[in-house]
Amino acid sequence: MASNPVQSRSFHLPTLVVCFLLATVIWLLNALNKESYTMTVQYPIQFVYDHTKYVPTTQLPKSITVSVTGSGWNLIRKSWLPFRSDPVRYVVAHPLETTSINTASLAAQLTDHTQDVHVNFVAGDTLDLSFDRLTVKEVPLVVDSTKINLADRVVISSLINVSPSSVRLSGPARLLRAMPDTLRLTIPARRLSNNYDEELRLNLPRHPLIQASADRALVSFEVTELLQPLPSSKPARKK
Repeated sequence: MASNPVQSRSFHLPTLVVCFLLATVIWLLNALNKESYTMTVQYPIQFVYDHTKYVPTTQLPKSITVSVTGSGWNLIRKSWLPFRSDPVRYVVAHPLETTSINTASLAAQLTDHTQDVHVNFVAGDTLDLSFDRLTVKEVPLVVDSTKINLADRVVISSLINVSPSSVRLSGPARLLRAMPDTLRLTIPARRLSNNYDEELRLNLPRHPLIQASADRALVSFEVTELLQPLPSSKPARKK
């Protein structure tokens, strides 16, 4: 009795699929074991410098582009999980004199840092560096009393207290040199007739590299209503 061709094909199809998958896995394992693959990967980097004396004026890269050669397994691990590797530490010994990353020195350092792949070169993107000296500037806070809007027959009868009396700014020396030596506060109240005790927002520069010790100040003073109008400052005319 002749066999059914449809049953024969359905019987051999799973076997063929399994054989194909096994052959693919074996080929892939053999290919990944070869050492002649080259790939460009992102490798984490950490810059080492004196944070108490210098500040970067441009954002430092968190990773660098590196051309590496190695086995397929190691390259897959470097390309899929780059930031699980320990970052390479790049020392900036003289920040004010350093304008870019020394790629030759970094490539040699990466060769010692990575034992499982060979570093060919470091790509030349995002390699510019810029530092400035970190400085601190103490800026006094002063209320502009000439612009306090008082009600009729009301005068300021106490000292104008400001707390804190100054704000400390820290950042690149070039930016702080452009800051004013005194920061003047303006009382926003109109026709003030009662004692003043309010917290005012400081008009500080909005720059990510400048840090301020405070962004608000408490201003207080007392006022008094005069029973008689203030004497005129004009001299009386002689008859």
